[in-house]
Amino acid sequence: MNYATIKKHDIANGPGVRVSLFVSGCRHHCKGCFNPETWSFEYGEEFTPERADELIEAIKPEHITGFSLLGGEPFEPENQPVLANLLERIRKVYPEKTIWCYSGYLLDEELMAHRIGDPETTDRMLRCIDVMVDGEFVQEKKVLDLRFRGSTNQRLIDVKKTLAEGSVVPWQDDFKVYEAGAAAKLEVPGVTYEG
Repeated sequence: MNYATIKKHDIANGPGVRVSLFVSGCRHHCKGCFNPETWSFEYGEEFTPERADELIEAIKPEHITGFSLLGGEPFEPENQPVLANLLERIRKVYPEKTIWCYSGYLLDEELMAHRIGDPETTDRMLRCIDVMVDGEFVQEKKVLDLRFRGSTNQRLIDVKKTLAEGSVVPWQDDFKVYEAGAAAKLEVPGVTYEG
């Protein structure tokens, strides 16, 4: 599996400060994609065991809220075996940190229905993920101020609850901004910022 980049201080792809991995390879080819170079499975560099170790170490600091997996497309069958192992390792080493995944595939209709990739490998990945942003990016439904997603068709899903209940459960945002006197206060579980 190849990857495009690793971001060690990402604040755009999930709550808090996160480490993000952008994998290569995507068959969706969404019009208006923000990184079409990642459509090619050959783009970028090979994701080696050394890169996996580097990523695991980058997640370690207390200020890192969790890990986000993007692409490209993480659930392409070619990417799943490496990513299933990586996600299980992250979950074991950092059980308290959240794992987010962005996929153009629909969680309920395609991934849980085992229409993409090896069913066992797909399930291994899903069991590790806390929140999924699913659905292809649709340029005609793009809204600039959407939180953690690019177009209104994309869903923020609580994967653990969805797997338990068998139907899609929306993610409840516990990342709150409110006014406290004259200063705005931002609250994230385990992280507080005042400014």
